[in-house]
Amino acid sequence: MLSCKDLSVEVGAQKTRILDRASARFKGNALNAVIGPSGCGKTTLMKAMLGILPSEGAVAYGDSPIRDSADLQGKLSFAPQFSIAHELLRVEEALRYALDLCVVDSAVKQERLEEILGRIGLAEHRDKRVNSLSGGQLRRLGLGLELVGDPETMVCDEVTSGLDPRSEDQILTVLQRLRDERQKSFICIIHNLAKLEFFDWITVVYSGVVVFQGTLDELNAYFSIPDALHLYDKLNEHPIAEWRERWASSEAGETAAESTESPAEVVPLSMPNPVSQTLTLLRRKAVLFKRDRGYWLLTLGITLGFPLLVAIFALDGLPQLRGNGMSSSVGFLEQMQDNLRFRIDALETASLVTGLILFQVILLTLMGSNNGAREIAGERHLYEKERFAGLSPKAYAVSKLLFTSAIAVGQGLWMTFFVKIVCEFPGPWLPQAGVLVLSCVSMTAICLGFSAIFNSAEKASLLSVYLVGFQLPLSGIVLALPDALVWVCRPFINAYWGWAGYFGSMIETRFYDAYRLENVDAIPSPTLAAVVLLVHFVIGAGMVFWGCQKKRWV
Repeated sequence: MLSCKDLSVEVGAQKTRILDRASARFKGNALNAVIGPSGCGKTTLMKAMLGILPSEGAVAYGDSPIRDSADLQGKLSFAPQFSIAHELLRVEEALRYALDLCVVDSAVKQERLEEILGRIGLAEHRDKRVNSLSGGQLRRLGLGLELVGDPETMVCDEVTSGLDPRSEDQILTVLQRLRDERQKSFICIIHNLAKLEFFDWITVVYSGVVVFQGTLDELNAYFSIPDALHLYDKLNEHPIAEWRERWASSEAGETAAESTESPAEVVPLSMPNPVSQTLTLLRRKAVLFKRDRGYWLLTLGITLGFPLLVAIFALDGLPQLRGNGMSSSVGFLEQMQDNLRFRIDALETASLVTGLILFQVILLTLMGSNNGAREIAGERHLYEKERFAGLSPKAYAVSKLLFTSAIAVGQGLWMTFFVKIVCEFPGPWLPQAGVLVLSCVSMTAICLGFSAIFNSAEKASLLSVYLVGFQLPLSGIVLALPDALVWVCRPFINAYWGWAGYFGSMIETRFYDAYRLENVDAIPSPTLAAVVLLVHFVIGAGMVFWGCQKKRWV
């Protein structure tokens, strides 16, 4: 079974030690309880043993040393206290998608689905959405999700926290049945000391140190208390150093430190390949997107509404764009008059055209920010739990890039079509659509990268908004910037390359000539702009893959 020796965890710049040389072993085919006052290090101990938190010391599963959480795949699962499943899924869907992510055989999946629903007592609630379940039902679903991979051992963080006494008893009874009928082992972090009678083995953590392991009767005798409800008062009577020394020198403590127990050989199931996992994640995301009415209405609203804003701002300029006398098919005198009018109106015309193009691009970067900023950070806890169960980080990253990029492509194409038809911008469709699509897709990838790097969806969103806000001044299109600063910033500014690629496609028009009368800077070609925007996308995708590889439990 799971054990550790001299395990320590330090956090912060000051290297504060929150787990100090803890040694523990847990019993197989048993219910193990981990107890202790709030903030004493119970969850820290378990996360360190599971490789979720960086630590120093030795961890083993039976006779096998554990170096990383990947070493426990197929043997052990971890059920966090909160956020066990996507709230908009139904119970059966949550379990089925979990099975699709970690089980290959279709017959096995269907059989296990029905077995799990029966064992956790949710068969009659299979069509209920997760967000409509009671607290006890949520705990049952959490257990069911961890049973998907049929692990030998399950670690449950506060499995009965916040439940009424009857629901607590029901959950613990389910665990006992799984222990007896399926030879499962459970390690449960709990707060309610009155429920210790359900457990076979108890671990007491105090101030980051394991100070006792044994049965309930042994606990009462060791601490000289009539029942476990008096435990914390007893712990406060002596400093942690005294409790540590007493346990280390006791016969039971020496036995616990030296004993090991080899679990039965576990043969992990063959996991689906990353392509299969990616397709499963995309199917699930499509269902969630469809059911999240607020999210898809917002996405649809900005997709349709932002091009309308461009058209509204262009209404006063449409006659000027259409009738500025730039035709070259007239006589000499008329041509001179046209050229004179053109010079008089050139600055205003160029400002209008370039402003409208830039407005499109800025709005598309806002769409990209909305697409990606919260996508990963908002469900990071769920992703980490699924990765612990065997989800490939590459599959997860690819699914997010594909889904958000698909939305961005649609937004870029609609912006191109609507504004070009309404405002009658000249120039070829393909390069203009290409750079607008790439502007939205690349910004989506960058903001998705922020979402993968940061734990907090709010931080990722804030940084994405700042990034979009700085596009305009740092691009140097509208505001005059020092030459050195312009070419330092421009390679990184999405809006500049979207604008330049679109406007560069109009090189054969008199709008372009009007702009060149007042501006001598070279305008990059649509091809060069597309290449730079693709580089931005690659950078964003790299951030996504790097962020998804990092462990960021919240």
